Amino acid sequence: EMLESNNIINFNGLANSSSYHTFLLDEERGRLYIGAKDHIFSFNLVNIKEYQKIVWPVSHSRRDECKWAGKDIVRECANFIKVLKAYNQTHLYACGTGAFHPVCTYIEVG
Repeated sequence: EMLESNNIINFNGLANSSSYHTFLLDEERGRLYIGAKDHIFSFNLVNIKEYQKIVWPVSHSRRDECKWAGKDIVRECANFIKVLKAYNQTHLYACGTGAFHPVCTYIEVG
């Protein structure tokens, strides 16, 4: 029914990935933030087709350590974004898995 009404917009995002784990609706900024594998997407709520992509991959050394530990380099050795939290009016607090070495940061969102 939704498809027939033309009210759906497909988001293809990352090729070969369905790792969209974390969502943050920021009504004050009019944004929807989505945490994924090595990326954070920021969607405009007024025009959802408009989005920005923040790339946040794991370091090469951490990826190599993960691989040497016997993990799958494609499915496990990445920075899966797990926490997105509005910190203040200009920043988000974000945390990712960091290929089994958790990492957090503040991201300026303006």
